[in-house]
Amino acid sequence: MSKYVQYGCGQIAPDGWLNFDVSPTLRLQRVPLLRLILKPYFDVHFPKNAKYGNIVKGLPGISENSCDAVFSSHVLEHISLNSCRIALKNTYKILKPDGVFRVIIPDLWPCVEKYIKEYKQADKDASINFINCTMMGTEKRLYGFKAFMKANYGSEAHLWMWDKYSFAEEIRKVGFKSVKPYSFTDKKDKMFELVEEEERFRDSLAFEAIK
Repeated sequence: MSKYVQYGCGQIAPDGWLNFDVSPTLRLQRVPLLRLILKPYFDVHFPKNAKYGNIVKGLPGISENSCDAVFSSHVLEHISLNSCRIALKNTYKILKPDGVFRVIIPDLWPCVEKYIKEYKQADKDASINFINCTMMGTEKRLYGFKAFMKANYGSEAHLWMWDKYSFAEEIRKVGFKSVKPYSFTDKKDKMFELVEEEERFRDSLAFEAIK
């Protein structure tokens, strides 16, 4: 029986996939009393079939060489460079030989290209726009309980960014024998149609890698 695993599922957790997310919010929402108390502070409500799992530490119940395909969309930019490298190694480990890994992350280049253009035009907001584009800065520090919940259980900040050359190299370094870019319209295993969204490809890098 084929095994399809998605990590960082968010609210997209279709049947036929084993869907994991590392968000502490998911764990809190699985505790009935806490779910009721903290509901006003949750920005994301996870599907019932989403499970808590951290690809950096290893996904629960997923053994090495057991997956036909693994998918991750807009996840790896939210962890440190070192953790990302561990996540890629663990992704490789759980795939079967010839298994497929599809991954989407934001592309640094459009932010850089826009910044260079604005800088050359002496735009006084060029640097601010660049940092906002990368989502790696802190424009305003919030305080209070809701701010604490958002910072610790629902942060959207990016911790690392890549261009197409650097990220492809990160994937190759863990051992994948084939790494190539792909688009939303590329022919693919029909199962990927359940997890891929066209808007996620905008200003992003999408790679398919084979173990």
